Amino acid sequence: MRYSKTLAVATVVLCSLVALARNRQKILLPADVLQARTVLIVVDPDAGISPDAPTANQTARNDVEKALMNWGRFDLAMDASTADLIFTVRKGSGRVAQPTIGGVPNNGPVVFNPGGSSGNIGIHSGTPPTGGDPTESSPANPHPQAQVGPADDMIVLYRGKRDDPLSYPPVWRYTARDALRSPDVPAVDIFKNLVIKAVEQQRQQSTKP
Repeated sequence: MRYSKTLAVATVVLCSLVALARNRQKILLPADVLQARTVLIVVDPDAGISPDAPTANQTARNDVEKALMNWGRFDLAMDASTADLIFTVRKGSGRVAQPTIGGVPNNGPVVFNPGGSSGNIGIHSGTPPTGGDPTESSPANPHPQAQVGPADDMIVLYRGKRDDPLSYPPVWRYTARDALRSPDVPAVDIFKNLVIKAVEQQRQQSTKP
């Protein structure tokens, strides 16, 4: 009899745990990311310049800026101190290891201006940059190097408005072949769909009794 009662209690507990696991949804994106309104896009500071495609990363950066601005959800920030979110981009070469040129600043205070005739402006003003701001370029020291990393395109999302923002764990990462393909940038569409789903998830959770 005692064995039967113990088995019954264990079964009830197990069923409760299974039900709880089923009802617990994975959080797609944190609330602060969904509330973000300013964004900064930079080339991955660790990315070297490929001799075969020296402008590939800068093109990807500009394409991501344009795609996000066309979405209309964000305003473009000038530096990490004013950016709620920071995206880093790196074009893949199809190879895990490749020769590149390092020591050449990839980033600077250049942003896409949808209303401008030239498309880009190079103005830097306002709040002083935070420590470790990826838009603050170091002195150029070109040198050959062997770069090892993902063979495919990569875009990574970090929180901004903090010192050394890229030293923190990323919020979201997407790596795929042609993820940063110009000019449509499939990775931005992936992120947009994720935001839409996360907003709906947040709404459902807020309406639960």
